[in-house]
Amino acid sequence: MNLFDIIDRFSGVQTLVVGDYMLDRFQYGTVDRISPEAPVPVFRFGSEKTMLGGAGNVAVNLAALGCRVACVGLVGCDPQGRRVAEILDQHHCANALIPLPGYRTTVKTRLIASHNHLLRADQEDLSPDIEPVLDIYLKKVEEHLPQADIVLISDYAKGAITERTAQELIRRCRRGNIPVIVDPKGVDYAKYAGAVLVKPNKKEFQEVTSVTIDPTSERFYQDVARGAKILFDRYGLRHVIVTLSQHGMLHISADKPDSCHQIPTQAREVFDVSGAGDTSFAALGASLGAGAGYDDAMAIANIASGIVVGKLGTSSVTADEIRQKLGGRHPAPENSSHIIPREKIASVLAPLRQRGKTIGFTNGCFDCLHRGHLASFAAARGECDVLVVGVNSDRSVRGYKGPNRPFQDERTRAEIVAALKYVDYVVIFDDPTAESLVEQVHPDVIAKEGYSIDQWPEARKVVAYGGRAVVLKRLDGVSTTDFIQRVLSRPSSSAAKEETDA
Repeated sequence: MNLFDIIDRFSGVQTLVVGDYMLDRFQYGTVDRISPEAPVPVFRFGSEKTMLGGAGNVAVNLAALGCRVACVGLVGCDPQGRRVAEILDQHHCANALIPLPGYRTTVKTRLIASHNHLLRADQEDLSPDIEPVLDIYLKKVEEHLPQADIVLISDYAKGAITERTAQELIRRCRRGNIPVIVDPKGVDYAKYAGAVLVKPNKKEFQEVTSVTIDPTSERFYQDVARGAKILFDRYGLRHVIVTLSQHGMLHISADKPDSCHQIPTQAREVFDVSGAGDTSFAALGASLGAGAGYDDAMAIANIASGIVVGKLGTSSVTADEIRQKLGGRHPAPENSSHIIPREKIASVLAPLRQRGKTIGFTNGCFDCLHRGHLASFAAARGECDVLVVGVNSDRSVRGYKGPNRPFQDERTRAEIVAALKYVDYVVIFDDPTAESLVEQVHPDVIAKEGYSIDQWPEARKVVAYGGRAVVLKRLDGVSTTDFIQRVLSRPSSSAAKEETDA
């Protein structure tokens, strides 16, 4: 089975994700003064974004790959726990989370002002007493195991994965011949005993084995084999995959403990490594669940993590993106991945805002692209880190340019704009103006040529919430109207030929 066949089978894979479910919350605001009460900044709250962390992020990544996902874990009997469930529902994951009385859902809150992280505040209850809900936990596991092709344990050391819960799960999976793979935390691997595979990073591998490994050393493979043998002998594990950051990934099997298989990293330009471990773990689980061998599964996981750290705007990848990276059978144009459905643009931009990126916006018909457009795109991109371009739909263009326009359909226009190096994302919109799209994008900067603020409602909307409006300078001697008139005024090729013949 080649890699394409493995990816094709993702949609038929049923996964069960067990672990620590939590929320990552980002609060954005401004700081313009120091408190008179103490030498600390005064944070003025502006907006908030919440997403899943921990095992929840693994579940979302599996869903993005096309797998069916069930989720077992603990949350509190609180609004935050209900929010975790809501987000899982939005991603079509089966929610089997257990509300634990007296337990607070883990929430990591980051305060960000002017692109700077000021503070992270964690709400968490470590080592909760899960005995009162242990029977419910086991019942939830039993309900979903018969359908599961593979079980993923995502341990973030928040208390859901104890030796008892993990061992009860692993024993049941072994009876049903269901593989269990683990993204571990800490040095207590006794709770993972009997799992098929663990996936530590280099630091975690060294801590649990007390064996130092150096990917640049001549003894690297020997040292890895020595450390892996400790895990095989002590905990009955069958496979170890070690993630090595810029040195790629390495697989070693208990069946061939003296043979290591290493692959180089796939990332070319790294924008953000956050979430790459969850993406890699999810792709590994999806591949093994689809029947892949361990080396092939590692190769797909490596590709997935390379994609997620090398592109803007998301912490997950799709099966199509992996196919495209492999040189897919019918790859879509590369810029198609930058054309975002309108209802998804806010979620695509959210991770960028968390990293302090400045979001810019411009819009237009772009029916006949020329040098003036390129100059405007370049100038707009110079005002921001990420440029979103709204492209009028065909119906919208006909509404204000007449029944004979546009000359090119909306998809063609969007593809051409998305292919430009200045443009990060394109959104096709159907409204007469881009005002409602601006509300969804919520840019920090809006830029366009030819409009003053009083005649530019989209700009007034951005300025009203504290953003900037930039009037771009028009490139002299270049306009769409002139271009169209020159084309229409020229004789057709057939008429020119008749004139020449005459």
